[in-house]
Amino acid sequence: MTMVCHRPEGLEQLEAQTNFTKRELQVLYRGFKNECPSGVVNEETFKQIYAQFFPHGGESDLLKDLSRSLSGGQPSLPPAPSPLFLLTDASTYAHYLFNAFDTTQTGSVKFEDFVTALSILLRGTVHEKLRWTFNLYDINKDGYINKEEMMDIVKAIYDMMGKYTYPVLKEDTPRQHVDVFFQKMDKNKDGIVTLDEFLESCQEDDNIMRSLQLFQNVM
Repeated sequence: MTMVCHRPEGLEQLEAQTNFTKRELQVLYRGFKNECPSGVVNEETFKQIYAQFFPHGGESDLLKDLSRSLSGGQPSLPPAPSPLFLLTDASTYAHYLFNAFDTTQTGSVKFEDFVTALSILLRGTVHEKLRWTFNLYDINKDGYINKEEMMDIVKAIYDMMGKYTYPVLKEDTPRQHVDVFFQKMDKNKDGIVTLDEFLESCQEDDNIMRSLQLFQNVM
């Protein structure tokens, strides 16, 4: 990774706001600037970077280098998807991820956005990770998850896993998954899932938590 001498402004502030040390933030910033010299990431660049991190269902050299740099030689990132998962089309899921990283909905992701999300996904509490996941599923950012939004995200994940998973996923598997989970989450049966309903359902149902942990492996 090319060494970049430029130091981000507000490093101390980011250290206070995230779960990264100053040294780790410097490592992350060098990598970010190396991939995005302009200092901001648009959606197309984000998709290219995501494809580098998970090219064929396993960790790329880029991800391994980042993991070693952050941990002083010991892996600290969550496991990548199993090699049984051949990522055939990650672009749709990467679109939804970009939407979640772009918290200001400006069409670009700054280093501050990137590192804040990464801090939650890698080192956040269960509650923080669940809130972030809710934001991912809330595609239109209206504060609720409807069944169509959940279906879009889940289908994108299944599409990304491809037809070469073992056992092979049936075509209607995403719909069945969504039907079961949405019914559990929509406590008052009003057709939408609120943040409170989402948090309560995830924390009281081990099956939902296990599924979310599986999906977080491709974040």
